[in-house]
Amino acid sequence: MSGSAVEAARAARQASYEMAASPAQMRNEALRILAQLLGEKKEDIFAANRLDLEKAEAEGLAAPALARLRFDGHKLEDVTRGVTALSQMEDPIGQMQIHRELADGLVLRRVSCPIGVVGVIFESRPDALVQIGSLCLKSGNCVLLKGGSEAAETNRALFEVLAEAGRRAGLPDGWAALLETRADVAELLAMDEDVDLLIPRGSGAFVRYIMDHTRIPVLGHSEGVCHLYLDAGCDPKTAANLAVDAKTQYVSACNTIETLLWHREAAAALIASAAALHQAGVKLLADEATQQTLRKAGVPCEAAEEKDWHTEYLALTLSIRCVGSLKEAISHINRYGSHHTDAIVTDSEEAWQRFAALVDSAGVYRNCSTRFADGYRYGFGAEVGIATGRLHARGPMGLEGLCSYKYLLEGHGDTVGEFAEGKRNFTHKDLR
Repeated sequence: MSGSAVEAARAARQASYEMAASPAQMRNEALRILAQLLGEKKEDIFAANRLDLEKAEAEGLAAPALARLRFDGHKLEDVTRGVTALSQMEDPIGQMQIHRELADGLVLRRVSCPIGVVGVIFESRPDALVQIGSLCLKSGNCVLLKGGSEAAETNRALFEVLAEAGRRAGLPDGWAALLETRADVAELLAMDEDVDLLIPRGSGAFVRYIMDHTRIPVLGHSEGVCHLYLDAGCDPKTAANLAVDAKTQYVSACNTIETLLWHREAAAALIASAAALHQAGVKLLADEATQQTLRKAGVPCEAAEEKDWHTEYLALTLSIRCVGSLKEAISHINRYGSHHTDAIVTDSEEAWQRFAALVDSAGVYRNCSTRFADGYRYGFGAEVGIATGRLHARGPMGLEGLCSYKYLLEGHGDTVGEFAEGKRNFTHKDLR
């Protein structure tokens, strides 16, 4: 095999050993330079983004995708703040997780270390390049970045800033690379000897395609079909505020709600929420019981279909369903949801405890918006993505999710034969 992706992966593999041993101050300096360069080069970045937006608009890119593509002053401020926060966080490499005496003079330690070479394939959002690149930098990982073609100009401008920050700080050559073609993706998927982990960010179909065409471990999430459930007796004002924020604060994000569930005894909360959502421009699709309740209240809605319960709209559209019990709400979420983030509005501690225990999602919330499912908001600095599986990492994946660990054992000429023959005994005494 030949090509830029192959060369980049092999270069990253060689750089990964030096990157894993790089001092924290070097990586933090690279992050500080990155934050500075983002400000200094912002006009070049904005100009590149305008070219991408003009092309996307001419090609008829959908409004939600255009929103994700836009890189403006607000997004620049967000990513810069995330980079600065990362530079001030504790070094994730070398953290001691186990410190144990196995026997007299034989000591075991488990310490965190980078995964190695991470390939990240993402669509539309150029701000993801900075978030991903900075997280990999801080955690001592090498990274291969493949953004969507619709953001090609912005990705190049941002990657130049990232690469320049690494050069100035003295990071090893090849620690980061930008891939740009479909051929690069095909080559990347075949580089199982040089790439340790793939993280796809995009639609469920896109993530499934990556999983089906590589032997490299893949960490990704499917669609963000998130729910807000209004429990019996919940406060209508709180319910309405949370519903509007969770649906409209940034409609094209994967942590926005796509379905509102309401207990049949929470009609006041439903009406308040639906009225506020309608006023915010949200199209409401509802089951028969909800239609009857909303029509009596004068809130417009249309009939929902079965497919709506598992649809990620990423638009100002919301499906609403009436349930007869907390158990029915939980059953609906586990059946139709994507195991991303789901929330309950309730004053009942018992209902919350049951909801928290039985909803099978990476994030389970009470009386707060699903939009909090975010690495920066969790204090991770940023996130590589949100994982909805159960292995290695779950939920917003920050520094910890980008680290593995190794076992370090120190002895004084110790042999297993001594223990097998009963001459020595294990103590297994924790030292921390």
